[in-house]
Amino acid sequence: MSVIAAFYGGKSILITGATGFLGKVLMEKLFRTSPDLKVIYILVRPKAGQTLQQRVFQILNSKLFEKVKEVCPNVHEKIRAIYADLNQNDFAISKEDMQELLSCTNIIFHCAATVRFDDTLRHAVQLNVTATRQLLLMASQMPKLEAFIHISTAYSNCNLKHIDEVIYPCPVEPKKIIDSLEWLDDAIIEEIAPKLIRDWPNIYTYTKALGEMVVQQESRNLNIAIIRPSIVGATWQEPFPGWVDNINGPNGLIIAAGKGFLLAIKTTPMAVADLIPVDTAINLPLAVGWYAAVHRPKSMLVYHCTSGNLNPCNWDKMGVQVLATFEIQIPLERAFRRPYADFTTSNFTTQYWNAISHQAPAIIYDFYLWLTGRKLRMTKVMNQILRTASMLEYFLNRSWEWSTYNTEMLMSELSPEDQRVFNFDVRQLNWLEYIENYVLGVKKYLLKEDMAGIPEAKQHLKRLRNIHYLFNTALFLIVWRLLIARSQMARNVWFFIVSFCYKFLSYFRASSTLKV
Repeated sequence: MSVIAAFYGGKSILITGATGFLGKVLMEKLFRTSPDLKVIYILVRPKAGQTLQQRVFQILNSKLFEKVKEVCPNVHEKIRAIYADLNQNDFAISKEDMQELLSCTNIIFHCAATVRFDDTLRHAVQLNVTATRQLLLMASQMPKLEAFIHISTAYSNCNLKHIDEVIYPCPVEPKKIIDSLEWLDDAIIEEIAPKLIRDWPNIYTYTKALGEMVVQQESRNLNIAIIRPSIVGATWQEPFPGWVDNINGPNGLIIAAGKGFLLAIKTTPMAVADLIPVDTAINLPLAVGWYAAVHRPKSMLVYHCTSGNLNPCNWDKMGVQVLATFEIQIPLERAFRRPYADFTTSNFTTQYWNAISHQAPAIIYDFYLWLTGRKLRMTKVMNQILRTASMLEYFLNRSWEWSTYNTEMLMSELSPEDQRVFNFDVRQLNWLEYIENYVLGVKKYLLKEDMAGIPEAKQHLKRLRNIHYLFNTALFLIVWRLLIARSQMARNVWFFIVSFCYKFLSYFRASSTLKV
């Protein structure tokens, strides 16, 4: 019998960010392992013309919740969708709904955040900092609250090389930033943003660090824990391998490589790809929620949910494994795993290599689509891919060291059954098997492609590869011709190569004649 699963039985649980990737998997796991829980409150706002109930129905109707419906047939009755807008300081929750939340909630999982690297400072601070502060204020008014679990990111302190399970101070107090944003206009905010961010790589990581400081400062007497997952990827085991539903992070790069749009990426091959499966990233918070509520640690604990220190896999190895899976289905060339550093010497060169080597073939392919009367799309897709790759470059070329003392301590506190049901031990992860399931999952669940369409996918990739080869060959010949016309050294090199080839062929023919 799982002690953790039994703990959540009969509980009223509030989840923010329930419509996001982590939130969906968290709900699924709770319903599947603790079907007798009382209710899950989710904060939702209408989107794309859908009502709250329609959004809930869409979530429950997905492949992810198929097993849940078997063990908890009345799952739809146990989800209480509450209208809320985290962009507003009071969340715009009605008085009646607020009263219900304050009087009934036992556990809070705060998953909501903006994960956009290029978001505006005002919006990112509102969602990642101010909203966290507001939720903590609500939590302080909940008499039945047993634990508050805040989902942060392992990269909240990525400006450091070694990161311990502690909260690091930011140069500027979060309260000062929140107060300043209330009266500064957008133009000034965007101007001062780089000075505030300093050595953080983007708005997201910086505001998540601010959010952690807010949790520490506004914790009052609450029983709080912070979880820091690294790059969250597809499911490892539960409810089935390979499930994913968004194009964030590595998912977009996998799609780009599988479709033949991305043949190379700038990375340090030996840098650790600190990927963590989403079911692992959910099992840990659930175990932490139980531990925090039952054992009530004297201080607020931070838990790292990372793989690099326990079961490292570098980008080169991951790229090879991605390709190995593609070659089962799609014969993708191995250029994908080569870093741009192999054939470029500066960021300036890399920028123009991107523009020439990728965007120009995309333009040619769009021209082919135009001639055949189809919709032009390749150039737009390539621009999005290059933009994503550029934003991820910081993380593809660095490695970090995360301590995991609290995570390992918690693992030792679990019973054998709980270690199995709520497994977050990444040392058991087989990367070859995981990446293969990941790639297949992207194709099946994210792109919703039929596996029977492999032959057509091969032909599509072949066309793209031929265009790429043709363009690169033409580009090489043009550049070489210009060099020969303008450089005596280039002409000398060319004549040497031609002379050497001629002598080699002459020797080969002479040798063949003698043998005869």
